[in-house]
Amino acid sequence: MNNLQKLHERFNQSAWVDNLSRELISSGKLQTYIDHGIRGLTSNPTIMENAITKSDAYDEQIQQLIADGLSTEDIYWRLVEDDIKAAAALLHPLWVESQGIDGYVSLEVSPELSNDGAATLAQAKQLWATLGIDNLMIKVPATDASVPAIHHLLAGGINVNVTLVFSLEHYKQVASAHRATHTLGHVNNARSIASFFISRVDNEIDQRLEAIGTPRALKLRGKGAVAQAHLAYAIFLEQFGDAAVLEPTSSAIQRLLWASTSTKNPAYDDLMYVTQLLAPHTINTLPEVTIDKIIDHLPSSARSLTLKDIAEARHVVRNLSEVGVDLDDVANTLENEGVEKFKTSFTSLLGAIDAKRSNS
Repeated sequence: MNNLQKLHERFNQSAWVDNLSRELISSGKLQTYIDHGIRGLTSNPTIMENAITKSDAYDEQIQQLIADGLSTEDIYWRLVEDDIKAAAALLHPLWVESQGIDGYVSLEVSPELSNDGAATLAQAKQLWATLGIDNLMIKVPATDASVPAIHHLLAGGINVNVTLVFSLEHYKQVASAHRATHTLGHVNNARSIASFFISRVDNEIDQRLEAIGTPRALKLRGKGAVAQAHLAYAIFLEQFGDAAVLEPTSSAIQRLLWASTSTKNPAYDDLMYVTQLLAPHTINTLPEVTIDKIIDHLPSSARSLTLKDIAEARHVVRNLSEVGVDLDDVANTLENEGVEKFKTSFTSLLGAIDAKRSNS
């Protein structure tokens, strides 16, 4: 049993890969990851921008789609949908084996729609109908405008990956949307996960702590993101603990997914967002470099999250507030930055396809 497999077998946590590209699929690397313990896949507009603009693997198809008269944005969706279908086919056996718990791929609605709930809902329904894949999740951002769309999608039987969750309040809203559409003993097979972001939170909090500069503030660096994640897990237990005990494979459970879990500060342990976030019914979506590190050196001392950890997290969050860090403002800042980053990537990607059109 390798270390990726230990995450699932010992801690009931699923490791997903945070990447999607044609090369990942065609080279056999994704299948190798699955064989080694990867149980799902996530992507986003930035990942797809890198995949398409930094590779010639798509060039022939782009030229054919241009010749077929497709618009630039339609070309983008065709490329992404083809990759999604290929990845979903590789993961489908795992979806069957796990009874629909794992084996998913995620496709994100256009970031241009993040503040338009009606348009988000319409495009999510269209993507779901077009692809017709059981083990697909439609990624929808947890913006104020899009949360109502999440409720409607789940009620309509569509799997949802709720992304860009940075605050406990938004997570409560997302969990409530799932609870409102799923009840133990009643059939709604739609699955959802809540993607709670980690390392970006520490980057933002640490900058604020360094600006405050007091000894008490500086001692809190590198603690805020994990503490907030532990409190999110406490909310998960409140909302879904009964289902997790009574029917652990039920679609009534909305799992927490830890996103952005590569350690960006070289002063911190390289697996701190792995070893400190081991908890049942969670997912850790990992960039390839972090997957390699886990396989190489997951500490033998790694242990599951405890109620004591949650109590200590409340203490850390209280200290952050007392030294002057406003976590609500941190979340708003990161959500806005996340949306804008994905919009920029989407625009850049369409521009790159347009450039290929000009050169054809």
